[in-house]
Amino acid sequence: MMTPTPVDLIINARWLAPVVPRNQLLQDCAVVVERGDIIAITTQKEAAKQYQASETVNLDEHLLIPGLVNAHGHAAMSLLRGYADDQPLHTWLSEHIWPAEQQWVDEHFVRDGTNLAMAEMIRSGTTCFADMYFFPEAIAEAASRTGMRAQVAFPVFDFPSNWGSGPDDYIHKGLALRDDHKNDNLIQIAFGPHAPYTISDEPLQKVATYSEELATPIHIHLHETAQEISDEKSKSGLRPIERINQLGALSPLTQCVHMTQVNDNDLTLLQNTGAHVIHCPESNLKLASGLCPVQRLLDSNINVALGTDGAASNNDLSLLGEMKTAALLTKAVADNAAALDAHSALRMATLGGAQALGMANRIGSIEAGKAADLTAVRLDELEALPLYNPVSQLVYTDCSHRVSHVWVNGKALLKDRQLTTLDQSEVIAKAKEWQEKITNR
Repeated sequence: MMTPTPVDLIINARWLAPVVPRNQLLQDCAVVVERGDIIAITTQKEAAKQYQASETVNLDEHLLIPGLVNAHGHAAMSLLRGYADDQPLHTWLSEHIWPAEQQWVDEHFVRDGTNLAMAEMIRSGTTCFADMYFFPEAIAEAASRTGMRAQVAFPVFDFPSNWGSGPDDYIHKGLALRDDHKNDNLIQIAFGPHAPYTISDEPLQKVATYSEELATPIHIHLHETAQEISDEKSKSGLRPIERINQLGALSPLTQCVHMTQVNDNDLTLLQNTGAHVIHCPESNLKLASGLCPVQRLLDSNINVALGTDGAASNNDLSLLGEMKTAALLTKAVADNAAALDAHSALRMATLGGAQALGMANRIGSIEAGKAADLTAVRLDELEALPLYNPVSQLVYTDCSHRVSHVWVNGKALLKDRQLTTLDQSEVIAKAKEWQEKITNR
């Protein structure tokens, strides 16, 4: 008789949506995890026969999916949730957000805001997030301590901020941060030139050169509004994407955030360079920034990922909610009810994000050999019944509060809705302290 192989964890799930292969839904499967990696996906019967687990988790009424990848946000801005609502982008930024940031943003603000954001993201199924904000060393440290996977983009602007004196200072500090985390299993550092309208040619060219030499991603807000396009054309005669391409900053390492304004030439540039698009539908809708032509991009074989943006412009960080909005909005924009179907929406929120961040070899799908970054969603509650199609139910109903378990590298960050690596009471207390401080000033 064969002796069972000892392993760390077996997760038995009623349903499993692996994302790879496409459009599959498996039933009564077991995911076997050892040293943070998935080593097998098999039947529950076979898993019980072949493996002896230190821990077995039975998810009898749950759908198990790859951990969600929130491909764009500003985590610390959770402390400005609801601070300046119902304003167009440039008014919102220049008259409200930037002055508030100048007054309040420091290492403590960033640490406390990032903890609040991570608690919310974990509780709604996100295992990996891409962030761009000041004091990126505090973001990286908070994510590492919590056990979340993260791409931390250090900001680069032409002007000084609370974190640095100008573009050379930002790049110098960012490269040092990259060196600090170059062997980090969870944290990846990226260049974060804020937007074409906040960075001039010389520093953007430097970023492009370093990105190519160091094989390091570039994360940039791009074509967020029609105003951005007209301003750049008046200034340089080029559309912003044409300008950043001429400066060498458009490549398979580039993550183009928003892209609500896309013409045929933009589409060709994205195709030819292999750059990725990160779609933030709820923030775009709230700021009336524009509508990203997601289905057209997908039909052109351009990778599209999904992001929430920051809680100051969304106002939540639920990627499950974002996935529903993305699916519905894409149908309306494409005038096609079949556009971005449920499986494709799930793929965008998982593997699409992993590909954009250059992490698809480790995360984004449930496959043997990949990291055990997993999310379980309970589907037996009243609002999810009757249940004909678990993946459709995941995408088209309000599922965030039904996330029960989250693992990163096989380590549980959420067990039965309870955070395991963050103190929820402390996170809430800090958020209230900041609210009081900001309100009183």
